[in-house]
Amino acid sequence: MALAYIRTMARGQTDILLSELADQLIARGLYVGGVVQSNTTCTDNDLCDMDVRVMPDGPVFRISQSLGTGSRGCRLDSAALEQAVGHVAQSLNPTQGRLPQVLIVNKFGKHEADGRGFRPLIADAMMAGIPVLTAVNPTNQAQFQDFAQGMATCLPGQLPSLLDWVSEVCIQTGLTV
Repeated sequence: MALAYIRTMARGQTDILLSELADQLIARGLYVGGVVQSNTTCTDNDLCDMDVRVMPDGPVFRISQSLGTGSRGCRLDSAALEQAVGHVAQSLNPTQGRLPQVLIVNKFGKHEADGRGFRPLIADAMMAGIPVLTAVNPTNQAQFQDFAQGMATCLPGQLPSLLDWVSEVCIQTGLTV
């Protein structure tokens, strides 16, 4: 079972890094599952719209909602996030065809820390022998460590390091990258 994570970096940088990784792995012929996030600047406030793309070529879900100017509440659209989770779950069902060779989850966030979101799918992928890579911010670090039970490897937030990790875990499972 291979589980790795990167610590979140400057706002939006982790999303760019994981998207680049996914694109490179797909270009190399790996079947990549999971989601990567992209952010679009909003015209009505300082925050951005958050979208997740289900990989390798699935739908895009807007997982943020506009709460209006001056709002301070959580902007996550839980229903949209769970729709994305449902699409990724289909890719982990062996009856749907081949399983992903690696699963990328844009982040182990508050939902996952609370036991929802992608958390069950991360566990399912690991049980199926699928390597999993995610990002964790300091707020959810303790919950992630409790979930990972010492099985997670912290990786440098650099594309070459992530590519090396994927290559290493794929070789261990008999795949070539």
